Parts: sequence; C-alpha cells; structure tokens
Amino acid sequence: MIAVTRGVSPSISECELTHIDRIPIDYGQAVAEHDQYCALLRSMGCEVVELPGDAEYPDGVFIEDTAVVLDDVAVITRPGAESRRGETRAVAEVLSSYRRLAHVTAPATLDGGDVLVLRNRIYAGESERSNGEGREQLSRMTGREVIAVGLHGALHLKTAVTRVSEDTLLVNREWVDVAVFADWRLIDADPREPFGANAMLVGRTVVYPAEMPHTRARLEAAGLDVRTVPAAELAKAEGGVTCCALLLD
Repeated sequence: MIAVTRGVSPSISECELTHIDRIPIDYGQAVAEHDQYCALLRSMGCEVVELPGDAEYPDGVFIEDTAVVLDDVAVITRPGAESRRGETRAVAEVLSSYRRLAHVTAPATLDGGDVLVLRNRIYAGESERSNGEGREQLSRMTGREVIAVGLHGALHLKTAVTRVSEDTLLVNREWVDVAVFADWRLIDADPREPFGANAMLVGRTVVYPAEMPHTRARLEAAGLDVRTVPAAELAKAEGGVTCCALLLD
C-alpha cells in the first residue's frame, strides 16, 4: 500500500478552524507527531510518499481533503475553504503517476474528509465544506452513486464516522445520521471523547490517536488491532489521523 502524505506547514497556526477555538500550536511538536505517524505507516509495510510542507498552505498536512482515490480514478477535489484550493496542484502531480485524474470544478466544493468509501458505495457528508454540486460531480466522475449523509456540528463526515474493520464502523451518533449505515456493525466513540470517531484502517489494523484511551478500549474490546500515534497538536488544527494520508492500494 502507498501512503501519500504532506509535511506540516510552518504556518499551521494560521489554519482554518470551524468548530473549535484557536489555541497555540507547537510547530515542532506537530512535526514530531507527523514524523511518528509516517514511521508507523512504514512499520506497517506502507510505502510513504511525502510532499514537503508549504508555508503558503497552513492546512496542507491534512492532505486527505485534496483528493478521493478509488481503484480506477483519483478525483482531485475543490476544497470548501478558498485558502486551501492551491493545495491540490502538488497532490495531483503525485497522484497522476498512479491513477487517471478527474478534477472537481466550480461552483462545486468537495473536501476528501467528507467522503467515505464503503465497499461499492460512496457516502458524502453534507458539511459546510462540501456542497450538492460537489457530490453530483463526484458521482459522475466515479460512475458510482453518492449517498448524502446528514451531519450535525462536525467538520467532515469522517470526523463523525470511519471504518475500522471489514464490517464495522466507529461513530459519534451526536454528529452523524447513522440510519444510512444500517448494514454495518457500529461501535460508538466514548462520549468523553467526541472526536474519537476518526480512525484510519490500514489493512486490518486501526491507526488511532493516543489521546483517546477510552474509545481505544472499546475498539480493542471488539477484537480489533489498534496502533496509536500522538496527535494532540494536529488536533488543535481540527485534524485527525485520516486527514494526514491518501491511501492507495
């Protein structure tokens, strides 16, 4: 598996924020967290392709928002935050070596963090960053139905629901309408950890923030293999573990 990542921007403290308050971010610590994240992916057998951080793009480390990668196409998004739209150029250049590209165009907006691919279905969050035209273009470009999912106060769909095994999703029911996931087994994030629904499945292993011990215990109680990484500084920029990589089989 290939994991495309991007280094932490020196200007990360100027990142976009929607649902959390701005507090100081330790750039050096954020870089250290990202280094450990990439090291964990390498230890799991991933080939990590890392783009450098760019001071022009404070949110650039959250590379997931710039593309939706399927087996046959990589859809280059048009992020909902205008300040992030230039991030897609470098990502498209890298992904062009692995996939045919398609590009979301105005007036559509689409963040990759709003897109959850489950088996042959694509789910897309109705967030402030992704609009209906973005979902329609994603459907046309992939030839797949895109199912809209209601959100309640979450930045992205994958802030509120992520896949953690072949048949299991990790969810925060306060933030997402889970009715559309009726065919899946659900594990609830611990209510003490509302951001705990963001996990990244790599093979059969769940990559998870070290700062969420209560939800981690629930995952392990369900028999899942969980490996943790520190993510406290990146969380101050409203990011999670899924945000920091684009995974390609």
